[in-house]
Amino acid sequence: MTTTRPMRADARRNHERLLRVARAAFAEHGTDAALEDIARRAGVGIGTLYRHFPNRHALMNAVFQDAVTALLARSRELAAADEPCTALVEWLRAIVTHAGEYRGLARALMSASYDPSSALSQCNDPLREAGARLLTRAQEAGAVRPDVSIGDLLQLTNAIALAAEQNPDDEALADRLLTLTLRGLKP
Repeated sequence: MTTTRPMRADARRNHERLLRVARAAFAEHGTDAALEDIARRAGVGIGTLYRHFPNRHALMNAVFQDAVTALLARSRELAAADEPCTALVEWLRAIVTHAGEYRGLARALMSASYDPSSALSQCNDPLREAGARLLTRAQEAGAVRPDVSIGDLLQLTNAIALAAEQNPDDEALADRLLTLTLRGLKP
């Protein structure tokens, strides 16, 4: 039986500092921010960054855990909503908003959905399960076509976030595209 040793205090401080700096760097420069710059700004070497986060997707996964936790909590709140389709739409809007918060995140999430070995799958898989529950309720209520899959919906929401990222001057684009997409869900 293997047990995970707790992180030493200095390693824990480095880990937390790397996350804080990465969050700021991703917000400022997008998810393609240079990892070397993140390490330097955190006051550690690149080797230390890679010891904590073996690749960019692992770092992104750690940075976005708070947002994923909030999206999962929101899906649980919406699970018993009187209007299952409205609940699904509200949750999808939250996904679009999340994916649009950091330049490059939507593209990374889209590529990770096809790569189960990606560390970002740790974000995608719980979101996919939460969304599938909301989608199933909406389908059982007859409000969404039975041939709609959660995988397709998540790809569409990421594509909408990516389109909005490419057109930052059109603040209403994401909502318009999501509304247009959702009209196609009805039986």
